[in-house]
Amino acid sequence: MKNYKITLLKGDGIGPEIVEQAVKALNVLADKHGFHIEYTDALLGGVAIDATGVPLPPETVEACKAADAVLLGAVGGYKWDTLPGHLRPEAGLLGIRSALGLYANLRPAVIFGPLKSASPIKDEIIGDSLDIMVVRELTGGIYFGERGRKEVKGQPAAFDTEMYTVPEIERIARVAFDVARKRNKKVTNVDKANVLESSRLWRETVLKVAEGYPDVELNHLYVDNAAMQLVRNPRQFDVILTSNIFGDILSDEASQIAGSIGMLASASLSDGTLGLYEPIHGSAPDIAGQGVANPLATILSAGMLLRYSFGMEQAAGQIDAAVAAVLETARTPDIWEEGCKRVSTAEMGDLVCALLK
Repeated sequence: MKNYKITLLKGDGIGPEIVEQAVKALNVLADKHGFHIEYTDALLGGVAIDATGVPLPPETVEACKAADAVLLGAVGGYKWDTLPGHLRPEAGLLGIRSALGLYANLRPAVIFGPLKSASPIKDEIIGDSLDIMVVRELTGGIYFGERGRKEVKGQPAAFDTEMYTVPEIERIARVAFDVARKRNKKVTNVDKANVLESSRLWRETVLKVAEGYPDVELNHLYVDNAAMQLVRNPRQFDVILTSNIFGDILSDEASQIAGSIGMLASASLSDGTLGLYEPIHGSAPDIAGQGVANPLATILSAGMLLRYSFGMEQAAGQIDAAVAAVLETARTPDIWEEGCKRVSTAEMGDLVCALLK
């Protein structure tokens, strides 16, 4: 029997509730496919601050490095909003990405058939389906660049620096082209090369990488136009390749087009098989502990874990299919509509597990 190690970073707010449901689904598939999972809990975010004084304790980094994969709930909350930037929960999230070398963030924006009516975009624009993959660079750019405060002409000022090196751009571009080869063989590079020097280097480098992928179509959009086109004609996109900050914004926009941010999973990958998997929504402290949080994005993230870290395409596909099926009859409050059964967080997890069995 194959053994795997998963480190659980349940985090803050609804994090523990939704991770619990994903673990239930993983355990069902472990029994079904004949493998074993050993789980280790570690602290990240606000709970880590409360327990240790920092958002990313060294012990958490070591536990993640020792694992085959990491499953994360969510971090953050009002309680820690007044802390200095380097001590806020989000600093722990940036820190673990950097510590594990997780430079490639895959964020699929998929409309499940039963949720089509939840999209704010007209049916004639969406068509029969929507399936976009945003490939976002995750450990470089403005979020990791030099920053600070100073005085300009006697007035307080602040700065954040956007910088990318050629190797950083090359490796994320290769991920995007490799992903596109398994999909519809089309990459849309998104930058701001008409204004930013960092984007000019980005585009030049992407063009060079593209020479090694003659079978993949490449086109370019400025980020402002890309944001508009996502609403105007989302079906034109297959794989979107972009930088850290642009990817952060565009993937959230794509999630709303898909109907609900509570449905979208993500994978953050390194050069090896170690990856960190998490829903793209926040910690929702206002509903924590009420049993109403939607666990499906976290369950779908567990599916991505099976696909990218464990190489279990069949098991991952079973999670996708189970989620699609359960939505026909049951919904958590955030996506509920007339004619569907309203269920709790745990009930939704149980329904998915029943279908997986």
